[in-house]
Amino acid sequence: MSCRELVKVITDYLEGRMGADDRLRFEAHLEECPYCVHYLEQMRATVEALGQLPEETITPDSRREVLAAFRGWRGR
Repeated sequence: MSCRELVKVITDYLEGRMGADDRLRFEAHLEECPYCVHYLEQMRATVEALGQLPEETITPDSRREVLAAFRGWRGR
């Protein structure tokens, strides 16, 4: 697994939605890449700090803006 692939699937890993084979590839990459280990630690800290934001707390306009921003980011 490359660093780029890891970044794309890190949410699945953190939420336990990753298949066994992909999880093994993910964890094998972590054994060889201190940068991705650091990224994983940052993501865990972010999730812990923010907790969960209920969907109701986000206005429909804000939700559309955020989703549009991420769609545009992926295309770059």
